[in-house]
Amino acid sequence: MKKILALFLAALMVFSLAACGGNSGDSEKPEETAAKVKIVDINLTEEQYAFGVDKAQPELLEKVNAFIAKIMEDGTFDEICNKYFGDGTPTPVKSAKKDTSKDQLVVATNAAFAPFEYMEGDSYYGIDMEIAALLAEELGQELVIDNMKFDSVCLSVGEHKCDIAMAGLTINEKRKESVNFSDSYYNAYQKLIVKADDTTFDNCKTAADVDALINAGDGSKKVGYQNGTTGNFYVVGDADWGFDGLKVQPKGYDNGALAVQDLLNGNIDYVMIDADPAVRIVENFNAVG
Repeated sequence: MKKILALFLAALMVFSLAACGGNSGDSEKPEETAAKVKIVDINLTEEQYAFGVDKAQPELLEKVNAFIAKIMEDGTFDEICNKYFGDGTPTPVKSAKKDTSKDQLVVATNAAFAPFEYMEGDSYYGIDMEIAALLAEELGQELVIDNMKFDSVCLSVGEHKCDIAMAGLTINEKRKESVNFSDSYYNAYQKLIVKADDTTFDNCKTAADVDALINAGDGSKKVGYQNGTTGNFYVVGDADWGFDGLKVQPKGYDNGALAVQDLLNGNIDYVMIDADPAVRIVENFNAVG
């Protein structure tokens, strides 16, 4: 940040000196940061997010569903979303330390999935995290956030190590083996991230068009994704998810940002990821000079 500010002040000084010399025609406007990556603006899937509740706690599932209905009806959910998609200010969420002697709500998440869950310092932010804080308050419990790899989120709840999974989870039959899903609270989609100068999909109109172009190759294209996510299963194929898979070389990462960095490094060709995290990741990478 200091480096960016210094560069800005230096540019401003040059402009001022040129103006004082009466020869503004010789000054050049600073160039805008060139975009590095972009999103192919076509929804490849239609999904619903929900929370995954411990099967041994049916009463918690009832309370969670009642709470979802409440925040949807009274406008609280819209207020939270406005903090991440509008002009609102995100609220930091703190986690207590796990203590079995206390009445706690233990939430499993993967805090690398903005705008649903992410960290700044030792604070959690995101739509799911703010809902988690309000849910714990509603239940009269202390909130504990257990941050882990995405692959482990549902498994930890299934093993009764956590009470509920809140991690931008798409409802799916395979995950139902580990958790009981709450009512849905958000509609989501998979999208493709490509390099900014990649024109491969510019004329595509549908998901079928995108898939056809990818599959028309010789199978050498490399597609990255976050391990355990819908994007993972869309790329490699999974009968339970209803995905045939793509004719590519798949490559998994711990989070989407790592996949996009590898895209920029030239190690993969595309990244498959949920739409809203895709927007946040693309904005962050394009904002860096």
